[in-house]
Amino acid sequence: MTHDGGAPAGPALRQVLGPRATQGPAGPIIVMVHGYRFLPGDPQHCPHRHILSDHVSHACRKAASWPRGLGIGEDGRLGLAFGWPARGTIWQAYARAEAAGRDLAQVLAELRRLAPHRPIHALGHSLGARVLLSALAALDGPVLDRVLLLAAADHASHLEAALTSPAGRRARLLHVTSGENGIFDLMLGGLVLGRRWNDTVLGRAGVPALPELRLDDSRHLAGLCALGFPLAAPDRRICHWSTYLREGAFPLYRALTGPQGAALHAEVTQAIGKPARPARAGWSLPLPWGANASS
Repeated sequence: MTHDGGAPAGPALRQVLGPRATQGPAGPIIVMVHGYRFLPGDPQHCPHRHILSDHVSHACRKAASWPRGLGIGEDGRLGLAFGWPARGTIWQAYARAEAAGRDLAQVLAELRRLAPHRPIHALGHSLGARVLLSALAALDGPVLDRVLLLAAADHASHLEAALTSPAGRRARLLHVTSGENGIFDLMLGGLVLGRRWNDTVLGRAGVPALPELRLDDSRHLAGLCALGFPLAAPDRRICHWSTYLREGAFPLYRALTGPQGAALHAEVTQAIGKPARPARAGWSLPLPWGANASS
C-alpha cells in the first residue's frame, strides 16, 4: 500500500479504508505475504509486479495473481500486499522473515484499530508463512481470523510460539502442502537450524495443533471434492508453488476467506482428519532451492 513510497503505513491505511472503517461489518481484509527471493521495488523481483499484482505482466509462468484469485475488490474485499526483503542467502532471508513479521504485526495492530469490525485474514507462501507466524507471535491481542500457510518454510518451534500468543490462540490456521514440495522441506531442514536440536520443518512435522491439507493425499482431495472444491492433479514431480498454481486452489482460498469461511475451515479440518505422514523426498531428485517465483 505504500509501495515505492517509504511512507508510514498508518496514513495509507486510513486513506484506503476511508469512513467505512468504523461503520459496522464490511468485507474482509486479506493480507498477502510473498516468499523467498522477492524484493519490493526491484525491477526484476518486485512482488507487487508479480504475484501480488492484480494486473500481472510478468512473463514467469509462476506469476499467478493472488489478488485476482482471492477476489480482491469484489464483495467489499480489501487486500493488503505486504512486501519484505526476501533476497540473499536462505539464512539471510530466514532471519529477515522473522523481523518482517514483527513489522507486519505493527501494521496489523493499526489495521485492527482502524477497522475493528472487519475480519482480517492472511495468506503467506513459503517464507511468507514464517512472516505470518512471526507476526502472530508478536501481536499482543487477537487480530487475525483465518491464516493460510502455503508450503510453509519454518520450524515447529516457531509455530508453537505463534500458537501460544494471544493472537495465535484466536486465529484459525491451515497449512497447505504437498509431496511436490518435499525436496524443499528436506533442504530447509538440512540447511537451516531451528530453535532446538530436534526442531522439525513444518512440511515434515505433522503437528497435531496445525491442520494440514496435503494436496498429494487422495483422501484429502476427495474430501475437498465432496465439499465442492475439486483440485486438479499435480502436473510435475517437484514444485514449490503448487499450493497456489494448482487449478482449483484459489477458489478454495477465496471461500476460506469469505463470509462462510469459518464453517468451511471446520469442514476442511474435519475432512482431512489427522495429519498425514509427509511424503519422502529422494536425493535422486534435482535440488532446486535457488529457484523461486520471481525468476
